[in-house]
Amino acid sequence: MTASAKSDIKSLPLDELRSIARPSYRARQITDWLYKKRVNSFAEMTDLPQVLRAKLADDFSFDKIEVVRVLGSADMTRKFLFRLTDGNLIESVLIPASPALYGSPSDRRTICVSTQVGCAYGCKFCASGLDGWKRNLRPNEIVNQIIAVERENGERIDNIVFMGMGEPLANYDNVMGAIQIINAPWGIGIGARRITISTSGLVPQIRKLAEQPLQVRLAVSLHGATDDVRSRIMPVNRKYNLSALLEACRYFTSRRKQRITFEYILIAEVNDSDKQARELAKHAHALDAKVNLIPYNNVEGLDWVRPSSDRQKRFLAVLRAAGVRATLRREKGDDIAAACGQLRLQTERAVVSA
Repeated sequence: MTASAKSDIKSLPLDELRSIARPSYRARQITDWLYKKRVNSFAEMTDLPQVLRAKLADDFSFDKIEVVRVLGSADMTRKFLFRLTDGNLIESVLIPASPALYGSPSDRRTICVSTQVGCAYGCKFCASGLDGWKRNLRPNEIVNQIIAVERENGERIDNIVFMGMGEPLANYDNVMGAIQIINAPWGIGIGARRITISTSGLVPQIRKLAEQPLQVRLAVSLHGATDDVRSRIMPVNRKYNLSALLEACRYFTSRRKQRITFEYILIAEVNDSDKQARELAKHAHALDAKVNLIPYNNVEGLDWVRPSSDRQKRFLAVLRAAGVRATLRREKGDDIAAACGQLRLQTERAVVSA
């Protein structure tokens, strides 16, 4: 079988491995090598018969992702630029819990992973889609980000957020395949409630996610509390407006009995007014949702800027005065271009201009 026609071994769930590795207990041996011992080739799976190792090598690929750059921020955030086997670049960000900011110890580590090369949704403030969408990531390419970051950082990841490059719900099947591996005891072994999927607002997929048995969390990238503001900066709102999106969120919370989070990037003189804060408070109240305010990370080539510190605090105060559970994220990774897609874009443009 040609390399291009092969599936990667780390894209297969346990039941598929059992169907190809006989007797069936061999499947657990394979997953131990992949996700516990984390070997880099079939040849290293020394407790498998040579015949089986040869068959696996013939039928499946063992793709790796190459670490191209690692940037460390003063606040302990680390950004990873990876090259895939086809040469495309993607990013992951390792985010420490708040106590770890500026060097203090932390017992929690969150990784923000990418799900696509580029993005087709064209949010006006985001670097990920500036060069358009190229392709979906396969399950193994999502899982490999976690494995590579744990290897580079030397510590176990506690939480996964699907908030990197791309729209996770536009790559629904591969994302759910990766989550199965990430969550399973035979895989990475991270609890479902420590996994968050973020979406720009794909209404049908939100409803589909509500029917999934795994209790993964949902975050909605709102970024505008009225249709006029949201449509200005998020073209997806023209297809799925706020009414449709909020109704899908209601469906999700009713099915899952889970509280969702509204992510809201604060952009100066765009969505940071008191009026937007009051409208956002109404939406959050109606769904018993939490709100995570994120000061805008400047992107090279875009004119948007973050509001002043006083304006950020005022927006937060309006929400809290209305009884909304809201947090204002401390600025993390701004000195290393930690916003989605920035490092990839800078690297690709540097190569073109060289």
